[in-house]
Amino acid sequence: MLCINNIYTDPYFNLATEEYLLKNFSEDIFMLWQNEPSVIIGKYQNVLAEVNLDFVEKKQIKIVRRLTGGGSVFHDLGNINLTFIERNTNADFDRFTARTVDLLSKLGIQAQADNRRTINVNGLKISGSAQCVHKDKVMYHATLLFSSDLKTLTATLDSDPKQVENNKDSKIYVQSVKSPVTNILENLAEPMDLDYLKDFVFDYFLHEKEGNGMYKINEEDIRAINILRDKKYATKEWNFHGKTEKRIPEPFPIPANI
Repeated sequence: MLCINNIYTDPYFNLATEEYLLKNFSEDIFMLWQNEPSVIIGKYQNVLAEVNLDFVEKKQIKIVRRLTGGGSVFHDLGNINLTFIERNTNADFDRFTARTVDLLSKLGIQAQADNRRTINVNGLKISGSAQCVHKDKVMYHATLLFSSDLKTLTATLDSDPKQVENNKDSKIYVQSVKSPVTNILENLAEPMDLDYLKDFVFDYFLHEKEGNGMYKINEEDIRAINILRDKKYATKEWNFHGKTEKRIPEPFPIPANI
């Protein structure tokens, strides 16, 4: 498995990175990453039903539609994101959640997963996940709330029903299942900072299986990812309407060192 410590925090770039890796790499992948303040909506959701547009505009919070289904989540630099991409014709997404619960247990966090693969501590959500299948590959990604601004999270996802009522183009869409949340930081017996958590998580998956190795996103990757970013993930057509330009170059050439 290739393990990628993604240092970029532009949500348009990072969502494009996931699609690029999913569609162009033959190796299994784990990626650890973070986004600057943003709301990431599911592929089949209606922005107007999920996001407080006045608030996000005032706070300059980016809205980005992802490739997977499920509900909306708020990202900031107080949470981390885990992405797994594997070749698998018989997807068992529960095992990804189980691996995350096991990781947390080694940090002294007694977490439980429910039937929606939400991870909770003391009945409060610290992680949500989503997944998709592309040909013979699967992608699963999850958030881990560590020290996120929960007031901003709540305000961002507190949409005004009138936004949908007043829009004639609104169609049937997937609605988020709202849950009370908490931060990992508030549930630790011993103090820990975010950098320690990031190092621990990355090291855990890097050494999870013999043969895993690190991979650094290179200039060739970045050029290809930025094409996808600019033509899809940074566009209003995709983020608000789920539509893209007719032609986005795909697949991108796989770098020679893979």
